Amino acid sequence: MKSLLIRWGVIAVAVWLTAWRMPGMTIFDGITGILLVSLVFGLINAIIKPIVKLLTCPLVILTLGLFTLVINTLMLMLTAWIVPQYLQVDGFFTAFFASIVISIVTVIIGFIIPDSD
Repeated sequence: MKSLLIRWGVIAVAVWLTAWRMPGMTIFDGITGILLVSLVFGLINAIIKPIVKLLTCPLVILTLGLFTLVINTLMLMLTAWIVPQYLQVDGFFTAFFASIVISIVTVIIGFIIPDSD
């Protein structure tokens, strides 16, 4: 349970930093919006993303893994579609670069705060 809360916090920080620095990505309702968006984004990445990666495996292999960036972008756009009252993303390329920043920030924070598993 502690590990799950730490991961949620890491995603929340990554989403907040990205929305703070990325023009075209807006989170509404302050900390409530950040926590809700990070919860939905984490659930989408845990449930839907593996299915999409499995279905697009030949395309991921063909592009040497670069299609994973598109999958991450689509997961962020799906999050914005599910909770539009808390997250607004102004298009594909904004979501593309935002998903890259979120991934990088999550990895950096993950190195700073190691997982207990």
